[in-house]
Amino acid sequence: MGTVFGRKSRPSRVTEQDKAVLQLKQQRDKLKQYQKKISLQLEKERLLAKQLLKDGKKEKALVLLKKKRYQDQLLEKTEGQISNLEHMVQDIEFMQIEMKVIEGLKVGNDCLKSMHEMMSVEDVEKLLDETQEAVEYQRQIDELLAGALTPEDEDAVLAELEAITQGEDVALPDVPRQPIPEIPEAAKVEPERREVENKPDREMLAV
Repeated sequence: MGTVFGRKSRPSRVTEQDKAVLQLKQQRDKLKQYQKKISLQLEKERLLAKQLLKDGKKEKALVLLKKKRYQDQLLEKTEGQISNLEHMVQDIEFMQIEMKVIEGLKVGNDCLKSMHEMMSVEDVEKLLDETQEAVEYQRQIDELLAGALTPEDEDAVLAELEAITQGEDVALPDVPRQPIPEIPEAAKVEPERREVENKPDREMLAV
């Protein structure tokens, strides 16, 4: 019966800081209750002292007012303690937020470090150089396919033209202008006739 309906116990998400904040808030609430109680009691004692003065009981009224004064000082101390507890709660809660921020920064920093280890500065520079070379090579191919010539190509063409101009002209043979003679029909029939005459001899040899 360790689990009910297959449920697994989950680890508690309440931290020590959460427990401390809860305890501080409980102490603050108790002090506020005490403060409220003392305030009501002081109001009653003030009214009672006023009534004693009306009744001519000045000494009793004086003793009661002294007691009231002492409780007023306790009330002021209680107010200071409540203020301190509230500041402490705020500081702890703010520290929890800062811890979460720091934890997030740490995770991000570790992630950046791992990414930097995967690719160093040298790798990036090499990749950029290779990319630049590939872009330049593709540009040259595009220019050649488009028929465009670079200034270097223009200079090379002019230099080749100059060399041809200064050199001796090479005489090329003239293209024959006479038509090719046709084969006579008798020449075409002669090989066929010889094939027919030699056929019986091959058949006899085969027998």
